[in-house]
Amino acid sequence: MSAIERHGVTARYADAVIHAGTIHLVEVPANSTGSIEAQTREVLEAIGRQLAKLGSDPSRILMATIYLVDMADYAAMNAVWDAWVPPGSAPARACVQVAGLADPAWRIEIALAAAR
Repeated sequence: MSAIERHGVTARYADAVIHAGTIHLVEVPANSTGSIEAQTREVLEAIGRQLAKLGSDPSRILMATIYLVDMADYAAMNAVWDAWVPPGSAPARACVQVAGLADPAWRIEIALAAAR
């Protein structure tokens, strides 16, 4: 049986959980102000740092779910996403609109799984 690794554990969540060589993590903007481009960039930079720390990188993302408060942000978010994902390594992806996120000023949240 594969061990489960938990990183950055709090009473409510872990920053990342690894099982059977797959990293699971969720990121939200560090700064709740700014455009969708700025918030997307912050989230993707945080994901990149987390993946590097855990022995992976953006080319190893398997699946991403992107939560947007406003689908009008879709094209602008995609412009940042497309520039960040390494060519030829786009993951399976879903993008859904949500009524709101934990911080009312957040415009985006990303949950993903990546190979280690």
